[in-house]
Amino acid sequence: MPKVIHALLASTVMSVALCAGAAKATTFDVDIVHSHIAFFIDHLGFSKVIGTANDFSGSFEFDAAKPESSTLNVTVKVAGLSTNSKQRDDDIQGADWFNATEFPDITFVGKDFKKVDDKTGTIAGDLTIAGVTKPTTLNVTFNKEGQNPWDKSHVVGFSARTTVKRSDFGMKAAQGMIGDDVDLYIEVEGRGR
Repeated sequence: MPKVIHALLASTVMSVALCAGAAKATTFDVDIVHSHIAFFIDHLGFSKVIGTANDFSGSFEFDAAKPESSTLNVTVKVAGLSTNSKQRDDDIQGADWFNATEFPDITFVGKDFKKVDDKTGTIAGDLTIAGVTKPTTLNVTFNKEGQNPWDKSHVVGFSARTTVKRSDFGMKAAQGMIGDDVDLYIEVEGRGR
């Protein structure tokens, strides 16, 4: 009888070890068709101009059981920013704003991932705009992880919000008329590799 118990215990320990080894973070690619980045900035106090990033890419690692071990790298092409006005879009590509010729990319690299509860958390990382890197924290909501019913792919979704000051990145044009605070709204679906 002790031999049977010993064998059963050894088998159980081996199974748990194998399962623990198999449980690891999945790498996801940002699905640009179902992901969106929008920014809002005050215009003369009358309204907020809304812009979108239409050309971006990225990947992240995520394990719902260990979100603190996640990774995140995103690149946004400045040339893909749109505010629904060609003149304004041309202006923001220039040296007073994003200086797209010299700095064609905006990047965000996640450094510190903290879980607040089962649905929310924060990602602190480095945001680089126009050659200037500043620490930035995203407030994140975990929406869902599961199988896409149409193509059976493994998908995870998040919503994120933050506010940055454009002057922190050297963009000081038209201060007093155009707001300094820029609200960022991010919706991401990641498709597992």
